[in-house]
Amino acid sequence: MIFNIEYETMPREALEAIQLRRLQATLNRVYATVPFYQKKFEEAGITPSEIRSLEDIQKIPFTTKQDLRDNYPFGMFAVPMDNVVRIHASSGTTGKPTVVGYTARDIGTWSELMARALSAGGATRGDIIHNAYGYGL
Repeated sequence: MIFNIEYETMPREALEAIQLRRLQATLNRVYATVPFYQKKFEEAGITPSEIRSLEDIQKIPFTTKQDLRDNYPFGMFAVPMDNVVRIHASSGTTGKPTVVGYTARDIGTWSELMARALSAGGATRGDIIHNAYGYGL
């Protein structure tokens, strides 16, 4: 089943153009607002402007769970706390907890993603879904 005709049926070239544009926007935002990422990019010897194709994704340095722990609790947030509407955190049983904050836009994006995934799996409006996702990361 198709939930979002526009995005789920667009030509591959158009989809990849959107993916690249959004990736570049995300990288520029975190580079400008999160000191951790600016340092991470500098250590890798690149800047967001050097990501010019989807193939360039391999140049982007990884973020590890330890990075999240080292910047606990809010050191990796790219928006002011006023914009954070939901926080998910792990229990910290294997170390310091990891925290992820979501904006209203993030929640909307997550909702769209879940609707598309459920629809692709055959779920319909009348179905009851048990969401067993581990929000604690």
